[in-house]
Amino acid sequence: MKVVCERQALLSAVNAVAPVVPLRTPSPALSCLRIVAAKTGQVSEIHLAGTDNETSLDLSFSQVDVVQPGTAIVPAEKLRQIVQAMEGATTLTIESEGDVCHIKGEGAKFKIFAYPSDQFPAIPDFAQVAGGGPGVRGVFTHHAGGLQTLVNRTVFATARETSRYAINGVLMKRDGKKVEMVATDGRRLALCRATVKAGESGGGGAGGGSSSCIIPTKALNMFMRLAGNPDETVRVVVTDNRVFFAFEEGGEDGKSKAPARTRAVLSSTLVEGAFPPYEDVIPKDQDKKITAAREELIAAVREAAILTNEESRGVRMSFNGKKKQLRLTSRAPEMGESEIDVGLSAYDGDDVEISFNPQYLADALKSIDEPEVVIELKASNKPGLVRGGSDFVYVVMPVNLPA
Repeated sequence: MKVVCERQALLSAVNAVAPVVPLRTPSPALSCLRIVAAKTGQVSEIHLAGTDNETSLDLSFSQVDVVQPGTAIVPAEKLRQIVQAMEGATTLTIESEGDVCHIKGEGAKFKIFAYPSDQFPAIPDFAQVAGGGPGVRGVFTHHAGGLQTLVNRTVFATARETSRYAINGVLMKRDGKKVEMVATDGRRLALCRATVKAGESGGGGAGGGSSSCIIPTKALNMFMRLAGNPDETVRVVVTDNRVFFAFEEGGEDGKSKAPARTRAVLSSTLVEGAFPPYEDVIPKDQDKKITAAREELIAAVREAAILTNEESRGVRMSFNGKKKQLRLTSRAPEMGESEIDVGLSAYDGDDVEISFNPQYLADALKSIDEPEVVIELKASNKPGLVRGGSDFVYVVMPVNLPA
């Protein structure tokens, strides 16, 4: 294999794929990236792929001249360090033969040891599932910006460490044109909905109907890094045990009239287990409704959070309907206390005092785009509900603070 590629394009690709690769693994080839150089007519392209055997990413770019097509398996971290360090080079020449890979730039050259291509783990082939067929449970397309909103408003609420594996990811549930994502860690729950194109036909016709799966947090964090252009089309395929996100440039949903080109395919195994019955968690009998400016509220929550600690990780919120005012107070022994007042746009219901973990509130508020948010409450010992527009619902449990 021999290629001459733009250094910046290669660096961007390596930085995008490298996070998939495990830092520690007993298999040396698993710590590598696969570089496939291909040339069709006058069109040259590089495919860069990495996997940890659960999450896989295959990304392509065309800022390259393929002199000799081929494949190279090279250590991911060393490749990233070399490409990043060669700041003075506009282009890089990569040449591999056998177990050696040479990387040359302006005034610098490196030789690193490579691995046989047959030692690289198999990566699921998107082409095999893209058209539906056995094992495919759902296929639909949506613009990247809409999927980003769904992920951004839910992934922060997933459990970090728990034996309940089903809540270590985000539930994605589709029914026709309706898609929703849900996440919970047992102390809070985030739900976001969207309308997408009608599903395509999958195996047994399932693609156009309904499907659900639990997607690992790592895969969704990778998705957020890849989704740069909000107008880009993303094709989502759910199989019995995997999910695929194919990022397509051009096509009918893009700005270009050229045929769609798949620039990246992210795939991941699904989380096993049954997701909790989240509909039962969302309170239906809240009798206090508060409307507040999002920017003012999140600023006040962050200010009040300054004087909290591990023992008193909570902010007391006192809602006054007559004054249309919210007072946030916090106190930490041997540190001090805070008191912040915020005006409310509207208040319906009796006065109430309730305490929440400020980080849980801030996580939800910063994911909302709307200028105003609605908070619904029942009592000081009942969960609170935050709404952002008509498509986002967030439930958070109160905390107990000393008097």
